Amino acid sequence: MHEDLVDHLTRSTPLNRGESLRVIQDVLAYFDETAEDFVRRRHRELQGQGLVNAEIFERIEADLGYRAVAPPQFTLRQLRRIVYG
Repeated sequence: MHEDLVDHLTRSTPLNRGESLRVIQDVLAYFDETAEDFVRRRHRELQGQGLVNAEIFERIEADLGYRAVAPPQFTLRQLRRIVYG
């Protein structure tokens, strides 16, 4: 799993191989949320802060521009269409 990234972190930081692997796994888990799950979670959080939908959706739209999210699940047909049109 991401051996080249583990090697890079081990070379470029004081982390050992096990620590580097754990950091990578933690970061990947943090960004494993799908766009749909992120939107639903952020909507609940912002609604809980008392914001109204107009404000909430503007904030979510802005957040999505900077947020790494898991890619959507593609079917084999969708993958073929991406490649061959």
